[in-house]
Amino acid sequence: MSKREITTRDDVFLLVSTFYDKIKKDDFIGPIFLKVIPEKMWDSHLEKLTDFWETNLFFVRKFKGNPMKVHKDVDKEFSYGISQEHFGRWLQLWFSTIDDLFIGTKANEAKERARNIASMLFFKMFEVKPKPSIQ
Repeated sequence: MSKREITTRDDVFLLVSTFYDKIKKDDFIGPIFLKVIPEKMWDSHLEKLTDFWETNLFFVRKFKGNPMKVHKDVDKEFSYGISQEHFGRWLQLWFSTIDDLFIGTKANEAKERARNIASMLFFKMFEVKPKPSIQ
């Protein structure tokens, strides 16, 4: 398969679905995703994430949702154990998926936006983590 530019929703769906195939197989972050997204919900999750990335890359108004709340809820479900390393692994898999499939401006934008989103989500999640009490 030759690499190409990201130009259509189908390209975005290919990126998202290939990425989440990698996520599901990953020993470090896969269990988190597999626990919070039931098997029967994966198709709708992929469509929602395709909407999210299509909105971010092409500025179409398709995505509806609150990623911040969802990520805070997941962190709480995992006893506030989501760490910077989890976000780093997420980015590593995202970047490698892009590099495997695509080239060009939108591919680079997808990397930069993912880096910014991951940083923002991590910092916002960190703000609401319970603070250890000082004895």
